Amino acid sequence: MSFLAPSPPPPSLKAAAGVPAAGISIPWPRQRLDGLRLRAAPASLPRLASVQSAVLDIEGTTSPISFVTDVLFPYARDNVRKHLDATYGTHETNDDIALLRAQVEQDLAEGVAGAVPVPPDEAGKDSVIDARVANGHIWRTGFEGQEIKGVVFDDVPPALEKWHASGIKTYIYSSGSREAQRLIFGNTTYGDLRKHLCGFFDTTIGTKREAHSYYEIWQSVGVDRPSQILFLTDVYQEATAAQAAGLEVLISIRPGNAPPPENHGFETIKSFAEILT
Repeated sequence: MSFLAPSPPPPSLKAAAGVPAAGISIPWPRQRLDGLRLRAAPASLPRLASVQSAVLDIEGTTSPISFVTDVLFPYARDNVRKHLDATYGTHETNDDIALLRAQVEQDLAEGVAGAVPVPPDEAGKDSVIDARVANGHIWRTGFEGQEIKGVVFDDVPPALEKWHASGIKTYIYSSGSREAQRLIFGNTTYGDLRKHLCGFFDTTIGTKREAHSYYEIWQSVGVDRPSQILFLTDVYQEATAAQAAGLEVLISIRPGNAPPPENHGFETIKSFAEILT
């Protein structure tokens, strides 16, 4: 299950289409072209195509998993019940609960560990709140009150700044809502990083393990071919879905991440600094 708040309902295309960015390339070693390239890569893997946009996962890619377990989960545990008690029955909270119920049903169908069924409204306020707390997804108050800050890896802010200056259109794609994504990147320990980003995608465009989701992203970001988009993620199943849609893919290897399967066939990076402008 996602660590972020569930996504809002359709329409599906959430990031506005833009004009194609200046061309960038990710060639393999000892050849420098304009744009981005990997610092090093094994000779057995093919050269990556020229790309014009980057799409980034959050947990395990731009941000450490410990940000979830050590910051977001404890805050939700300590504060969400109080918030729900105060707002239960309001239109916003009712919509949040309905979205959470739909997300949990999908997680349960997919066998996601930790998902807790949300009972129907008829079960009563306390039962619904108990399930909402167990699935805890609410941090707006914490970010707005400066109680919590978005945490990103040290190599992320300079990379985003350089990519933006080079004309690379960079987007975030998370199973959490666009609001939650904006909160994280708008309130980081490095300040507001949204100025380096062009938009946010959530699962109203499709789940992250479906190739069609990445096709929809391609249709939204204003490039001619899906191979002009570079997707970075720590999840093998997301990588294969994006690759099936024609995107170029790198797998992020960060502290605390689960290792990808053996012989997964993707190039990996341990830092955004490995991608040069």
